[in-house]
Amino acid sequence: MLTTMAGKPPAPRTPTMRDVAALAGVSLKTVSRVVNQEAGVTAELAERVAGAIRLLDYRHDTTASSLRRTDRRTASIGLVVEDVANPFMSAINRAIEDLAHARRTLVFASSSDGDAQREADLVRALAARQVDGLIVVPVAPDQRVLLNEHRLGLPMVFVDRPAITRDVDSVTTDNREGARLAVGHLARHGHRRIAFLGDLHSIWTAEERYLGYVEGLATEGIRLDPRLIRRDMRGIDAACAAATELLGSSEAPSAFFAGQNLLTIGVVRALQVLGLRHRVALIGFDDFTLADLLEPAVSVIAQDAVGLGQAAASRLFEQLDGDAFPARHIRVPTRLIARGSGELPPG
Repeated sequence: MLTTMAGKPPAPRTPTMRDVAALAGVSLKTVSRVVNQEAGVTAELAERVAGAIRLLDYRHDTTASSLRRTDRRTASIGLVVEDVANPFMSAINRAIEDLAHARRTLVFASSSDGDAQREADLVRALAARQVDGLIVVPVAPDQRVLLNEHRLGLPMVFVDRPAITRDVDSVTTDNREGARLAVGHLARHGHRRIAFLGDLHSIWTAEERYLGYVEGLATEGIRLDPRLIRRDMRGIDAACAAATELLGSSEAPSAFFAGQNLLTIGVVRALQVLGLRHRVALIGFDDFTLADLLEPAVSVIAQDAVGLGQAAASRLFEQLDGDAFPARHIRVPTRLIARGSGELPPG
């Protein structure tokens, strides 16, 4: 057996494209066309090449390939969301991955944690790694870093929140219409004192849902009562405390509309502690795990996370395919899931 000077066997040689061509009995160009999914190869030749690739355990070097290609594509895209562990963001991520996989494109996903500086660092890092395009849930109010990379030629789509300029494509939920739908549903069940709990007003989605709440009240002829509104809520505990305070007032609400899933859970907790879960109605924006197993089950305005991810990925790939149409804002509709808590009559 051959050994090196140190007495160790030499490292096995990595199979090359030439090895594949020799085993399959085809030209190097034919192998290149097969691995790069180019036209001009018969099904019989493609199968011979694929068989040789499997036997040799050949791994195509996409980095080297991209350097040789005239379009400089790397068959990769970047995705920056607030938190990949969030179920809503995870669903968007998976939908994007599914479309990318069909295009033999890799997705590099990362979390900004809602921090503008971290978002900027991630965007610059992904651009430096020559991703073909970028999908971002933007958190920075000014969006300068994102827009600069876009102006430098990086195809980009914003998802969940829009761009501050019309030059970048964006895909969002129709947040206002979803909030109007929630208020209208509660009003049709007899409620006139509908409290609102909202996330930080600086977050675009939270502001849109608040405006939808206000518009919904106006549509139903219900006077806006500032005493029933709590904004800039962050997390379950804050929502629980706010709901408890509202329910203990002399003019307590008969229903709640919570503008985010963690806030909804906080209201549920308050209603359970106070023994009011069957007497005070509740609709939350965003579905959440086990919402259907509570008693009563929680009615929600559900976002189509898969639809958001699919629309964002489709729009990015349209750009990569050469679509020169002006940027556009795509709105994905919500749907009301009536499970019981939103259908309770006033107590």
